[in-house]
Amino acid sequence: MTLPTAVSAAMLAIGDELLSGRTKDKNIGHLADVLTLAGIDLKEVRIVSDEQEAIVEALNALRARYTYVFTSGGIGPTHDDITADAVSAAFNLPCLHDAEAMRLLGDMYERRGVEFTEARQRMARMPEGARHIPNPVSTAPGFAIGNVFVMAGVPQVFQAMLDSVVPQLRHGQTMLSRAIPCPFGEGDIGTPLSAIQKAHPETSIGSYPKFTESGFFTEIVVRARDESALAAAVADVAAMIENIRAARVSENRTPAG
Repeated sequence: MTLPTAVSAAMLAIGDELLSGRTKDKNIGHLADVLTLAGIDLKEVRIVSDEQEAIVEALNALRARYTYVFTSGGIGPTHDDITADAVSAAFNLPCLHDAEAMRLLGDMYERRGVEFTEARQRMARMPEGARHIPNPVSTAPGFAIGNVFVMAGVPQVFQAMLDSVVPQLRHGQTMLSRAIPCPFGEGDIGTPLSAIQKAHPETSIGSYPKFTESGFFTEIVVRARDESALAAAVADVAAMIENIRAARVSENRTPAG
């Protein structure tokens, strides 16, 4: 069976407020959830400051490595909203006031009886030739250029923009996942679990310590895109747990010498 080529993605979250802790990011988790459902692997997330050189460097690295790149933040009306300039520089394109974006924003502010100031006009700037990402929440569009999707940092707006972007993307095969509770610690299962991973290279196996009111256990999560591959690895993990349990019982029954 030939599986479809994996579709990969990265996220670039932009803003000094994220790095200082003044703003707690909510967009990374939402993007991860949405992409997982679309069969797109979110492989990397970077957070950078409001510095054009840093944004350009990170964006060029990510867009060359992954199928899609999603950015959040830095497309508002203030002086430190420099994402449009940075993305334009990364693509070596002029950053212009987009005519349709100017019309959309101008009409919106006119309806509200608010002056369409030079600062507000900054939200209509994007690389020449960029495609609009609709913003049903506050009108000011995001934009897409190449494999990069530039969206607002405000979670409600980011989510609305993402909803319009996802149907345009090439979807991959959905990752299947199975969680197996294990009563033993990572120190006990590390060696045999590593052997299982090597025996099933088409899967991804992770172990995660858990602490609850009823005690400690390890959750083993097996992921794969093929159901038969997933089932085979899960069976080996279950057998490993039973083997360790049987060995413990045998040790307790063996008289001390």
